[in-house]
Amino acid sequence: MFKDTYLDGFRVRLFHINGLKLGVALDIGPRILYLGLMDEDFNLFNIVPDIQRETPDGVWRIYGGHRLWTAPEDFPRTYSLDDKPVDIDLRGNTITITGNPEAENNVLKRIRIEPGDKEHSLKVTHEVVNIGRWPLEYACWALSVMKPSGLAIIPLKPKPVDKHGLLPDRVISIWPYTRLNDSRLILAEDNLMIRHDPSITQPLKIGARANPPVVAYWLNEYLFLKHIRVENGKYTDYGVTVEVYADDKIIELETLGPLRYVKPGESNIHVEEWEIRELKAPSIDYVLSEVSRPHN
Repeated sequence: MFKDTYLDGFRVRLFHINGLKLGVALDIGPRILYLGLMDEDFNLFNIVPDIQRETPDGVWRIYGGHRLWTAPEDFPRTYSLDDKPVDIDLRGNTITITGNPEAENNVLKRIRIEPGDKEHSLKVTHEVVNIGRWPLEYACWALSVMKPSGLAIIPLKPKPVDKHGLLPDRVISIWPYTRLNDSRLILAEDNLMIRHDPSITQPLKIGARANPPVVAYWLNEYLFLKHIRVENGKYTDYGVTVEVYADDKIIELETLGPLRYVKPGESNIHVEEWEIRELKAPSIDYVLSEVSRPHN
């Protein structure tokens, strides 16, 4: 069941799946522009059509919502234009969004959404196909632009790698423009948090090898979680698995899959498991305990 409508000027196809409302962009992408509980009118994603960047191929726009990139980041490759209509295929409870071939990058991007194992959860599979004539090395990179003024959470529970605890067991990556005394950065006992503040224009980006492997966003009574599975292999950005970017206009929750050499006609695949939990009168301690709760 679906309905075509408009959302902040974008044509979207609205789906109801596993107790959630999902809005897939029709004329750009692949993009998911709406995510919320089915019986409520609250979009956890943020739509920001005015953020743009000039590239050799034209003007790239962020649009907002959820998108798929390839890592590591590079200009202009990363900022390939995704401003054309996409193919949306619905089979049973599975939605597949296929973008247009990126001739300059020799890749094709696809996002598949299906019900998760829990109520209000989804399995989101990101696939980047090598459509070129020679092997390419890249990782899948899944980015979600969230509604402003919430709190991003990266759990960093200790995971000793030797029995005496003499070796480091956690990794944090910091981007050149990030200030360590930024008031939006919060270090708790075993969590790294980033508070979105619309009054601070200075960009901030930080990544970590999350343990457990999840990145979360708390806004009002909603807790959004993106669970991943860490696989064997090399990860970009000094080996981190999740990242958060923030400035005055947006805050992004990002996850990464492993870097792989992909042969022509083959794919690199990265899976996120999304979950929305509705919390009653939550405290920060309760939210942190929910983020660290074992998945599955």
